[in-house]
Amino acid sequence: MTAGPSAGSDQLPAELGRALGGFEVYLRAEQDLAPRSVRAYVSDAVSLATHAARRGVTTPAELDLAALRSWLALQATTGRARATLARRASAARALTSYLVARGWATEDVGRRLAQPKPQRTLPAVLRADQARRLLDGASAQASTSDDPVAMRDAALLEVLYATGVRVGELVGLDLTDVDSERMTLRVLGKGRKERTVPLGVPAHRAVLRWVSEGRPQLAGPASGPALWLGVRGGRMDPRAVRRLVHERLAGVEGAPDLAPHGLRHSAATHLLEGGADLRSVQELLGHATLATTQIYTHVSVDRLKRAYDQAHPRA
Repeated sequence: MTAGPSAGSDQLPAELGRALGGFEVYLRAEQDLAPRSVRAYVSDAVSLATHAARRGVTTPAELDLAALRSWLALQATTGRARATLARRASAARALTSYLVARGWATEDVGRRLAQPKPQRTLPAVLRADQARRLLDGASAQASTSDDPVAMRDAALLEVLYATGVRVGELVGLDLTDVDSERMTLRVLGKGRKERTVPLGVPAHRAVLRWVSEGRPQLAGPASGPALWLGVRGGRMDPRAVRRLVHERLAGVEGAPDLAPHGLRHSAATHLLEGGADLRSVQELLGHATLATTQIYTHVSVDRLKRAYDQAHPRA
C-alpha cells in the first residue's frame, strides 16, 4: 500500500513531509487504532512537525526532546485540558516510534517525554432508583406494543446498564455474540481485546424478544449479522444510541442528562455499592488497569460522605 501525504504535511519541509506520509497507515495497520484516534494522532503529528519546523527542524532526525516539550508547553499555555495534553503526548510518542521504525530517525526521543496526568473528575451517575425508572419505562412501553423500535430500545438500554459496555462495543455486536444458554455477551473492546460479560435476567429476556419479534420486522439486505438495527435495516449508528439515551433520561424526573457512557459509569458504581469487588468490575468493563476502575470507588465514597453529612447527628 502506498501512503499518501498526511493533511497539512505538504506545508512542511520536504523530508519532514515525506516522513509523515505513511504515519496514518502505520497507526491504522500496525497500531490498530480506531479511526477517530488515527485522525486525532495525525492532526497532532502535523501540528508537532509544524511547530518543530518553526524552530528550524527540517528533517525527522533533528526532531529532539526539546521540540516535543516546547510543543506541549505551547498547548498548555493556550488552555488545553489535561486530557488533551495527555493524548497529544501519546501522539508525539507514536510519531517518534514510527520515525525510528521506518529509519527516519535513530533515537526514539518520545520515550523520554513525560506523560501529562489527565485530571480525573468524578463522572455523573444515576441513582439506582433513577436507573430503575429509566429501564422500567422503556420495558413497559415495549411490553404493550408490537413496535420493533420500542422492543429494540428497551433491550438496548437494558444491555447498556446490565453490562456497562461502551457504545462502540454495543453497536458492533453481532447475533452470534449472544450466548442465550449462558446468558452472556461476547464483546470486542479496545485494542480488539475480547471479553465475555453476563447479561442478567431482564436484559437477556429483552434481547431474546427483540431478536425473535422485533429485529425480523426491521431486517433487510443491509442488516448482515448485526444485533442492533436502525429503522432502515442497517447496523445501528452510535449517534442514534446517544439520542435514545438523552431522550429517555429526559423523561426520568431528577435524572442528570447523560450519554451512554453515563450508563456505563452508573452500572460500575452500583455494582461496587452493591458489594462487587474491584477486580470483577474491571473485568466487566474491559479496563486494562485497575487504576482506571478505581475512579468508581471515589464516586461511591463521595455518595457515602454526602449521606453521612445529611444524616449523622455528629456530622
